[in-house]
Amino acid sequence: MTVDRAPRAWIRLPSGAPLDLINPSPQAWTDEDLAKRLARTFRWGGESVWEWPLSVAQHSLMVLALRREWAEAALTTGEQLAELLHDAEEGFLGFDCISPLKRVLGQPFSDVADRLMRAVSLRYGLPGWTTETHRVHKQADFVAAASEAVHCTGWSRDEVRDVLGIAFPVLDVDPLQAIYGGTAWEPWPSEVAARRFLDELRRLTQAR
Repeated sequence: MTVDRAPRAWIRLPSGAPLDLINPSPQAWTDEDLAKRLARTFRWGGESVWEWPLSVAQHSLMVLALRREWAEAALTTGEQLAELLHDAEEGFLGFDCISPLKRVLGQPFSDVADRLMRAVSLRYGLPGWTTETHRVHKQADFVAAASEAVHCTGWSRDEVRDVLGIAFPVLDVDPLQAIYGGTAWEPWPSEVAARRFLDELRRLTQAR
């Protein structure tokens, strides 16, 4: 007799804990797991003009830095967490999927990503986006992407606009350099990205 089972897709996390990607529990991972996974998940298909590819962890810190820089009033702790964790599901998927490919992969992929993000939102008590906070978040996300494409991956500014279809400005100044030092726009090694992401995550969660 065949027994029907609900679909499951288990991964093992750095802590050794299991996580079901199909039905994720908000308590399945540690903060260290999330930081390490995001630091080991690379943007731009892993392509880089530097020694290291750019991690989703570093990108997340960049978006947070831009939102803080642009805000007329200090962001709430919840708003900062929402920025820091906006791509958190990608760390569990191990895959930064660009929007055009998401549309090709279709609804099943979106459903898995959405369930993971809901688990993250529940775990960290993230506020929902308002029309305005989502607009400014997407602006920061796209400005970061345009800048990364040129400075980290090697696309030209014209290609960012004409090939990638990103109609946002490319920054000259790396917003993370003033915070962490180092060489402007250089991707960090995974262990550095994980530590810096984890430090920020702990600071914000403890502030609550």
